[in-house]
Amino acid sequence: MERGEGAMHVAMFPWLAMGHLLPFFRMSKLLAQKGHKVSFISTPRNIERLPSLPSSLSSFITFVSFPLVPFPGSTRGSECSMDVPYNKQPSLKSAFDLLQKPLTEFLQEESPDWVIYDYAAHWLPPVAAELGISKAFFSIFNAASLCFLGPPSLLLEGVRSTPEDFTVVPPWIPFQSNMAYRYHEVTLVGDKRGKDTNGVSDSARFGYSISESDAVFVHTSTGFEPEWLGLLKDLYRKPVFPTGFLPTGTEDEVEGDKTWVGIKNWLDKQSINSVVYVALGTEASLPPAEFTELAHGLEKSEVPFFWVIRNESQILDGCVERFAGRGMVHVGWVPQVKILSHSSVGGFLTHCGWNSLVEGLGFGRVPILFPVLNEQGLNTRLLEGKGLGVEIPRDEEKGSFDSDSVAHSVRLAMVDDAGESIRAKTKLMMGLFGNMDENSRYVDELVGYMRSK
Repeated sequence: MERGEGAMHVAMFPWLAMGHLLPFFRMSKLLAQKGHKVSFISTPRNIERLPSLPSSLSSFITFVSFPLVPFPGSTRGSECSMDVPYNKQPSLKSAFDLLQKPLTEFLQEESPDWVIYDYAAHWLPPVAAELGISKAFFSIFNAASLCFLGPPSLLLEGVRSTPEDFTVVPPWIPFQSNMAYRYHEVTLVGDKRGKDTNGVSDSARFGYSISESDAVFVHTSTGFEPEWLGLLKDLYRKPVFPTGFLPTGTEDEVEGDKTWVGIKNWLDKQSINSVVYVALGTEASLPPAEFTELAHGLEKSEVPFFWVIRNESQILDGCVERFAGRGMVHVGWVPQVKILSHSSVGGFLTHCGWNSLVEGLGFGRVPILFPVLNEQGLNTRLLEGKGLGVEIPRDEEKGSFDSDSVAHSVRLAMVDDAGESIRAKTKLMMGLFGNMDENSRYVDELVGYMRSK
């Protein structure tokens, strides 16, 4: 594969979170497969965390590494949102903003045709414009979540001033919808109007990133949310392109990994579609009381489960021993795509990060919805509105839940007759979320637009 005539040079600049780095990396690979040169720009440790590049693409993708300045609350190697407590993320954003100088110098020297950037780089569009480089905002969030945020002008004005403002369907959504946060989710989201140490709110970052882009690329498909993509075009008044779901194959994960061998041995012993995979993402930590209710609920469900926990400090005394025979607990990183692709896995109890939902639906795994942070409540509403998945009921205001509601939700998703229609509908999603050829066509359209500019 050679860089042919009409090939472009595209710079990719994601925010410092795994849920952002991975979709940008998958998009980079698709661009490279189509013969375009990609410069993938991030910090040293985040680049190390990416899956290895297929040798066929190594001459098309160059990794460009800029060190991150140490920031309050950081330790050596803190370069990603999962490395710092949630309340220290404003400091991480301020350190990220200091990448403006080396990135500007890189863009001046290399003058790529396009730069594709993330919401946090609100300062990048004017830099690119001055250098005559085309610029696209790539949203790793779905169209429905972006529609809830509203048009860029309102984001910049910061019109929502109380938590209650986030718990109602906004007036610019013209059709029947459930798209709003629950009260307890707004407090979990953290105050998105709060400023970081540079005095910039997340709303402002989104507002500038969207309004000053030449085009907006969205990690979704017309087949899944046509109504929301249509509304987004009306709200943004500029080209909006779905990227498709950027499906990943298991080849993205390290083959022969010892971790996978042990997990596979356990999964191989389970019946087809019988296991619920439990993973709450890289950023969330449950309070001990919630961890206990979730653990007891999984036990009560009598459904085999494989539970991934980020670090040992989260595990309560004696629970691993108690689970023996019914479930398996694993601490640390796992090859999630390999687990989801295993035939014994039938359901996915998830924090509802969009990447995880996309991966689970790509293999037809029934989502058991347990939103924890950020836009995850909105993702839950989107799936519920389409009759996909089972949400674990929680107290509207406090967010509390009990083990019985966990057990009921897991059984409904996995085994009860009442959940049969949800299981059938989820299986149909494989053709939409997991079809590599179909999803690749979205990138073809997007590339056609980029080349025309």
